Amino acid sequence: MTRIVTVAGAQLGPVQLADDRDSVVERMIVLLQEAASQGADLVVFPELALTTFFPRWFVDDIATTDHFYERSMPNAATQPLFDEARHLEIGFCLGYALLEDAPDGTQHRWNVQTLVERDGSIVGTFKKVHIPGHETNEPDRPFQHAERYYFEPSPDGFGVWDAFGGRVGMMICNDRRWPESYRLMGLQGVELILCGYNTPLHYAPDPSQDPLQGFHNGLVMSAGAYQNGTFVVGVAKGGLEEGVDSLADSSIFAPSGELLAKAETNDDEVIVAECDLDWCKQYTGTLFDFAKYRRPELYGPIAQP
Repeated sequence: MTRIVTVAGAQLGPVQLADDRDSVVERMIVLLQEAASQGADLVVFPELALTTFFPRWFVDDIATTDHFYERSMPNAATQPLFDEARHLEIGFCLGYALLEDAPDGTQHRWNVQTLVERDGSIVGTFKKVHIPGHETNEPDRPFQHAERYYFEPSPDGFGVWDAFGGRVGMMICNDRRWPESYRLMGLQGVELILCGYNTPLHYAPDPSQDPLQGFHNGLVMSAGAYQNGTFVVGVAKGGLEEGVDSLADSSIFAPSGELLAKAETNDDEVIVAECDLDWCKQYTGTLFDFAKYRRPELYGPIAQP
């Protein structure tokens, strides 16, 4: 019995500050319908899909940005997306900002992705682990990248869930740059990794990296797929958003590291690939047979501060 999951990357073009959630969800529903017409079982949306990338601005009172965060999922704004997906019998993965009230009265701000099965049930929610950028105002930058101000790093790490007939993991944006992200999921038997991202083309700390953004994006996902015998789906919110140009290049990689599909625009676009999850065993059962070939007794320094 083959385990083929047809996966769509639903790339979004810019979401401007003036765009409300209803209009963004309408765009997402159009992409969902297009993906369904191409036979997709699962649609992957970008990081912070519902709003503009608000960490590009620094504010002294973080509470004034509460409107960028969701309090629950689904909610009134996103329920139409859930309803249409259930009607189409298609699952999806959605990135957004979550403001969570803890039982002790404290508030927590997370950058998350939620995975939803074809019947509308929530499989799991992943919190971003590797938070990039800075936590204080840096006014000399042309724009801020204050994610460390707006979000806490995940205390949970990388999980893998049984969904869509296989083992599915999630990561968000900067997580894709770190080999540990893939390996921790690989050790749990991951077969399909879903990643949303927002990546400005200008990197203020080292502008020499600017022309390499697309190369690095493909490099890390291709290598992570190959070294862990898994499919990797990376989906962007790209284009010129509030004056900041961001990478598009949404891509789907095979367990061989090969590129299966890639976006051609920096606007709303659907890419699709058939992912035979049994392909993963051709790598995890041979070159990357972890039980046979890994030497964890020698890897201790990797986990040291």
